[in-house]
Amino acid sequence: MKPLDDIDRRILGALQTDSRQSIQDLAGQVGLSPSPCHRRVKILEEEGIITRYIALVDQRAVGLPVSVFISIKLSRQKEEDLDAFARAISGWREVLECYLMTGQRDYLLRVVVSDLAAYEQFLKQKLTRLDGIASIESSFALGQIKYSSALPL
Repeated sequence: MKPLDDIDRRILGALQTDSRQSIQDLAGQVGLSPSPCHRRVKILEEEGIITRYIALVDQRAVGLPVSVFISIKLSRQKEEDLDAFARAISGWREVLECYLMTGQRDYLLRVVVSDLAAYEQFLKQKLTRLDGIASIESSFALGQIKYSSALPL
């Protein structure tokens, strides 16, 4: 993989702002003609730098206004226990993000739900049924100060 140059970074920045723009518009923003711009975008895709194109959806608008950050400590930190936890939660649609952590807790999850009752159901019917969890600590977000999916290029 070749290092990113300034034009690659401008292409990525522009696509992070609006991935639906035409190649012509993108090329104009980054100072290229359409053919070389298209070629660069294809290379960025093939090299796995651009992994996919998505629509960002307002969680409140679709009835999921509650964000819960959950710290999980496992009973044991053996590789098979870590893998089992990761496999179990990977299919749960409520879990938007999951990070393996250093420090006091093993995992940090971001979960979205419609209300406290939905969170209680998630907690009781999914999370607490997993083997090997020593503790669960939930923190409810009162408000979102900043959210960005764009990497600082």
